[in-house]
Parts: sequence; structure tokens; C-alpha cells
Amino acid sequence: MNTQSHTREGGCTCGQLRYQVVSEPMIVHGCHCRGCQKNSGSAFAVNALFEADCVTVISGTLEEIAVPTPSGTGQDITRCANCKVAVWSNYNMGGLRKNIRFIRVGTLDDPDQFPPDVHIYTSSKQPWVILPSADRRVSEFYEFAETWTPASLERLAKIEASTGIKIS
Repeated sequence: MNTQSHTREGGCTCGQLRYQVVSEPMIVHGCHCRGCQKNSGSAFAVNALFEADCVTVISGTLEEIAVPTPSGTGQDITRCANCKVAVWSNYNMGGLRKNIRFIRVGTLDDPDQFPPDVHIYTSSKQPWVILPSADRRVSEFYEFAETWTPASLERLAKIEASTGIKIS
């Protein structure tokens, strides 16, 4: 676990589910795929990726729901059992489903701190969403080595080494 950073908290709408994150995100995605559009009920989702062992539930009951994804690998969406707000997802990124949490940035108490590092699946972006010209973007998914910082790649390598699964 990376504890050399701020502790941040977040939760659901009703307040029963609270969680804590002790780390900086490995990367933040603005995902414009049709799956994220449907699951969020919006034009895109903003997800901050953290090692699962950096995320702790403080209170409340979780409910995990498996849903299909356009890639066919599926995702597990973790929600508050009471109000059903999605707080994070686990994608089957090369078999790392339980090792990386995709925290829904809007569920953090201070969501302003994590704008997207990269916009992904912009090929299905809503045409009325105008991205700032300086924002990094890819039409589908990216190459890890070209997009993640060296420090984040090191963190990913630790997860890959501990699981024996290579995705980057």
C-alpha cells in the first residue's frame, strides 16, 4: 500500500456507505465508451484507478453487481446496498479484476482534485462534449508505457508481479 500521500474519503448519496483511499491515483480516466455512458446515465464517467489495498470501507454495506462491457470482459460495479449509488468498479483488465479499483471520482468528498489524465474511447464521445485542446485523448484505449507516469507503471508492475498477470 502507498501511504505517502493524503487520505481521502468518499461515499454514496445517502451517506451510509463511506470509504477511504490512502494513495494518489495511478491514473484518472475520462471514459466515453457506450458502457460508461449507460452505467453513469451521463456522457462519460471519470474513474481514478487505485490499488485495491489502498481502498477501505469505513461504514455501510456494499453490493456488487456484474454487468457486461463493450469489450466482453465485464465489470463488477460496487454500490451502496441502501441507495444503490455506484462508488467503484472492478474491470477484468487482463485478469486483475480484484486488484485495481476504478473509484468514481464524483463519489469523493472533494472530486475537484482528480480531473482526467486521459480521455479514452473518444470514438464514441457524445458530439456535444467539447474536450479542452490540451487534454490527452485516444479514440479507444491507450498504450500503458505512453500514457502512465513512470511511478504509476512501477505500482502496476508490483501488482502484475504479485498476481503473475501482465497487462501493461
